[in-house]
Amino acid sequence: MPAVVRGQPTRKTGTGRGGGRTPSGGRATASRGRKPAAAYGGTGRFDGISPALATGVAAGVVLLATVALLATGGRGQAIAQGVARGIDNSFGAAGFAVRHVVVQGASGFSEPDIRAAAQIGAGTPILGLDLATLRGRIEKVGWVKSVHVVRMLPDTLVISVVERPRLAVWQNHGRLSLIDTEGQVITETDAQHFVDLPLVVGEGANTAAAAILPLVQARPSLMGRIWALVRVDNRRWDLRLKDQSLIQLPAEGEDAALMHLDQLERDQQVLSLGFSRIDLKTPDVRIRPREAPGAVAAPMAAAGTVAG
Repeated sequence: MPAVVRGQPTRKTGTGRGGGRTPSGGRATASRGRKPAAAYGGTGRFDGISPALATGVAAGVVLLATVALLATGGRGQAIAQGVARGIDNSFGAAGFAVRHVVVQGASGFSEPDIRAAAQIGAGTPILGLDLATLRGRIEKVGWVKSVHVVRMLPDTLVISVVERPRLAVWQNHGRLSLIDTEGQVITETDAQHFVDLPLVVGEGANTAAAAILPLVQARPSLMGRIWALVRVDNRRWDLRLKDQSLIQLPAEGEDAALMHLDQLERDQQVLSLGFSRIDLKTPDVRIRPREAPGAVAAPMAAAGTVAG
């Protein structure tokens, strides 16, 4: 940048109180130098302006635009929008544009959907982003329970999400859906990718699953044998095992019924020996043994009373 030098006053040797004078007889004055445009960069950009100063300038311009809006009505709104676009473009040129979008708290399944919903492209002016609108778009993603968005000047946007917890795969009318702990379907997913989650089947199974699953999962030996939990008439559960066996639970008191099943397993190893069906719907528990091929079905055998 060329040096800027102020002009020095010109003096001539002479007598008198007035000191040096010009040839025309007037008093010599200091020549005030002017800074050339190159001293400020000369490009109209905000090169060299600190973020704090740039933000302060933006605030002042926005205030003036607001005054214009109040004074001129509809025309003022158009003026304010034009000013805002000008501010965004100017600060974008100065480096206040999105270069990095950081997504926190998201799994590999949900992050692509979150980024797609955010609709933030590289170079978007960061100061002009409407964070409330951005949050609204991300909250519509089925995975997202809550979201918080933060600008980190000059060029980073941080999207922090809390995902809805995955509870089970729900099969209803032949359709598979991933559900959370409240029974809500998590959209944008292929439920077949979650074979490690329990399968619940039937009308109402999605909302009732959160109550029954902890009881079953507390019994690893039983849980490891279960193929699906089937909701019957939206009032009780059948546990269908991988070996085609069936455990029928009552509409109420599932925990007590499962405790009795624990006792039968300790005393008679019913889960290990195999059975066709165990009926726990009534206090008088009945067990049907597994039939041999070609044999006549054996009657249900009483196995005791559920302790009250």
